[in-house]
Amino acid sequence: MPYSSEHKNETRERILRSARHLFNRKGFVAVTVGEVMKESGLTHGGFYNHFRSKEELYAEAIMQFGRNDPPEHWQTLGFDGTAEGERLARLIVDAYLSREHLDDRDGSCPMVGLPSDVARGGSKLKSAFQQVLEMMVGVFEAGMPHDKVPTRERAICMVALCVGGMVLARAVEDESLADELRNTVRKRANTQFSPTPEARTN
Repeated sequence: MPYSSEHKNETRERILRSARHLFNRKGFVAVTVGEVMKESGLTHGGFYNHFRSKEELYAEAIMQFGRNDPPEHWQTLGFDGTAEGERLARLIVDAYLSREHLDDRDGSCPMVGLPSDVARGGSKLKSAFQQVLEMMVGVFEAGMPHDKVPTRERAICMVALCVGGMVLARAVEDESLADELRNTVRKRANTQFSPTPEARTN
């Protein structure tokens, strides 16, 4: 009996999530299709029912993160389904630069875990990566107060701060320095918004 389209979609999403976690953990080159399918609880032979190549899988895994479906635990911190504009942008900054995101290497944002692999990859990977980047820029831009400084320019700086801060925090062994990096970047990023009480510092 053939599987329903719903079952096929659920299986495909499970493969993508397993692949994204493995790519974050080990990098594109080190991960095999067999490992991805084993992690998904499936047989190797079923892979090509869903994807043409490992590169296509990689690009789709990046896009799954962009859809936020399902979200990683750190993405749900302070979640408010009604938030928009500046409040939504602030919540994203806090979650992105959280200790929970720092510690969740498998569920990391691909812009933190995968940029070197993407830089060496083909156009499909770069296109998927760019779409996630533009999505993040768009959310920050929508949350910027309108004054003399262009909102897109500040939004791009915000993305660079968040991603760069987390990359550096991941790269150091000293946990206190890693926390200092995250909290300093969070403090600086929040200066781009309207004045409010201090953001979280953990």
